[in-house]
Amino acid sequence: IAAKKAKEVVEVAEAADNTKTILTAGAGLVAAGAAAMKLTSSASVGLAQEFLEAEPYWDQSTIPVNVYKNKSPFTGKVVSTKRIVGPKATGETCHIVIDHNGDFPYWEGQSWGVIPPGNREKDGKPHAVRLYSIASSRYGDDMTGNTGSLCVRRATYWCPELKAEDPAKKGICSNFLCDTQPGDEVKMTGPT
Repeated sequence: IAAKKAKEVVEVAEAADNTKTILTAGAGLVAAGAAAMKLTSSASVGLAQEFLEAEPYWDQSTIPVNVYKNKSPFTGKVVSTKRIVGPKATGETCHIVIDHNGDFPYWEGQSWGVIPPGNREKDGKPHAVRLYSIASSRYGDDMTGNTGSLCVRRATYWCPELKAEDPAKKGICSNFLCDTQPGDEVKMTGPT
């Protein structure tokens, strides 16, 4: 009986030693995987995610405000425009991604002013700026800080007499934005 108990103790000790070896190997694999992920994510972005960060974190003195104004707006290029509501939804909402090459930084909660092309019919003056909340984080849609996006609902007016949309009363800027194609230029002000 003593020999049998001694054998059981040896087996338990060997099992514990094997478990320790397995855990050590597993920890090594986890550490290697984490290091590989860090290298991969840094390489894919090309830089650390420290740009546009406040130091200390609560300092808001570096938030860009009204960098571009009506008389000297920024010109961005549309990367994509996609409808983001279903076919049976009332109205149309579009997600518009705009490339600014990192020259138009912003923070979450700010908005861009968009100047629609053309002039007003009533007096021939340029259209006024329309403000749209920025829908992406300060790092943009691709985490490089080179793009920003707007979610815009196309403004239309339903005429009860015509029982149809009245094209004479459609929103100038929202329709311009929802109709943009990749490569189109958009004049913008802000951020505010």
